[in-house]
Amino acid sequence: MSLTPPVPDGKRPTLADVAARAGVSTALASIVMREAKGAGAATRERVLQAAREIGYRPDARARLLRSRRSRLLGVQFDLRHPFHADLVEGVYAAADAADYQIALSAVAARRTERRAVETLLADRCEALILLGPQAPAARLAELARQLPVVSVARRLRSSAAGPEVVRTADDEGARQAVDHLVGLGHRDVVHIDGGRAPGAADRRRGYRAAMNRHGLGAHVRVLPGGPTEEEGAAAARALTATGSRPTAVLAFNDRCATGLLDTFLRAGVTVPGDVSVVGFDDSRLARLAHIALTTVGQDVPRLSRLAVGRAVARVEGGTAPAEVEDVVPPRLVVRGTTARRRG
Repeated sequence: MSLTPPVPDGKRPTLADVAARAGVSTALASIVMREAKGAGAATRERVLQAAREIGYRPDARARLLRSRRSRLLGVQFDLRHPFHADLVEGVYAAADAADYQIALSAVAARRTERRAVETLLADRCEALILLGPQAPAARLAELARQLPVVSVARRLRSSAAGPEVVRTADDEGARQAVDHLVGLGHRDVVHIDGGRAPGAADRRRGYRAAMNRHGLGAHVRVLPGGPTEEEGAAAARALTATGSRPTAVLAFNDRCATGLLDTFLRAGVTVPGDVSVVGFDDSRLARLAHIALTTVGQDVPRLSRLAVGRAVARVEGGTAPAEVEDVVPPRLVVRGTTARRRG
């Protein structure tokens, strides 16, 4: 092997550096790194060993761009939602299996969805996977005219020209939660609403339908809320201040439920002794041992596989599904924040 010294610190190793260290031509080193035919086993091992020694990694993205393909799926997600972190993890796994790469662009308090999407478009992503997008439907339809778009966790009006949709049956999830609470003897079940957040209307509708089915229409109560801990805490303060505290609460999501739990704890209201609480999403927040939140779980692996599958199929021009929407059933996950109604 050549005794060529390693690349100096701070300089990114190049293919020419690998070739020099291995004592072969740059063309032969390229054959090895591309896993093409034309190099013997001993030469191949020498080149790969040289690459390991100097820390060389092929620039896969540059190679794809030369072939006029990026094989990049752009994923827009919200930094503030633990459930989105779970979805991103699932999307990575599904994309790896399909031999695609992921480019992430976050929505944050001071970073809009439009900015997040523009960044992905500048990266030459071949399709977009939007997690819980809140942009107007017209804006999403405009994007779908430019490249394949898959919306995850938001109901949209079905349209062959618009984004494809992968979502959970949110109304069914709310019905499962109400059935669970009623089965524990609760009649006064309040729903903390999600406002204009994706899925809120379906969860609200599912709650009302389930309460009416159990003959509890007179007990239907929907309080203003939202997807954050602060909005859950505000709803809990409103409940404790009015003196009309229910025996059970279905929160819009796990973050909202966590705000409820914290405020109830500070007010001396025990959960589940005084009030049972159910969240929605089964995010990693709900699974923390000190929270142990009963919640409606969304099937993250399946949602992720369906989203990536639809995006890849559109990019590669395969046969499109007959329907532009996949609706995934939820499941109730019972933990420590619900119990039988006292008395």
